Amino acid sequence: MSLTKTKIEWCDYTINPIKGLCPIDCKDNQGKSYCYARRMYKRFKWNPEIRFDREPLEEIAKIEKPSRIFVGSTIELFGEWIKWWWLKTVLVFCLLYPQHTFIFLTKQPQNLIKWSPFPRNCWLGATVTDVDSYRWAMAFLSQISAKVKFLSIEPLLSQFWLRDWEYQIPLNATLDWVITGQQTPVKKSTMPRMEWIYEIENACKKASVPYFEKDNLQSLLVRDLVQEFPQR
Repeated sequence: MSLTKTKIEWCDYTINPIKGLCPIDCKDNQGKSYCYARRMYKRFKWNPEIRFDREPLEEIAKIEKPSRIFVGSTIELFGEWIKWWWLKTVLVFCLLYPQHTFIFLTKQPQNLIKWSPFPRNCWLGATVTDVDSYRWAMAFLSQISAKVKFLSIEPLLSQFWLRDWEYQIPLNATLDWVITGQQTPVKKSTMPRMEWIYEIENACKKASVPYFEKDNLQSLLVRDLVQEFPQR
């Protein structure tokens, strides 16, 4: 799990400078775990100890052209179990490579403020799956400073509307990007409804927020996928 060319549609590479079994076990509406990283740890019998590994960061030097790099694809980097100096080192390496875009995604948005403002080449996102996690994420994303702040609505487990209930703040006042996708492996019991997807797309269009649909939504749609990116 070092520097890896990835099949994730919205980035070019993944790196995992902090390794170990993530304490957060994501579950769907039926209470079943859907965390792909946990499946990989179990399948390949990887070392579950949470630890820092500098080597993936040093391998960034091998990337010749400007790229989008997803940092921490197999673990939550903003949890209380991450040592301060580990994450500090990661952010210093981001500064060393301004030609690249480093993408961070968290389920612990309440901890982002500790690191704000983030380097200009860092994009910060929160994973949401329903209305409660959406409201929670927006409350904390609005408090941080980052070049791009985004939501990853994956898996989309229920219908909700992209807006601020309390203050009616325009969507683009907080967000610069929205990603949607369904749970993998794809199952009929967890598939989102087409109208849920279109609702999110329309909200993004109205707010002029770039919108990105993952490939796993194609079978649900009667049009081509929308795969937009914010400006670097």
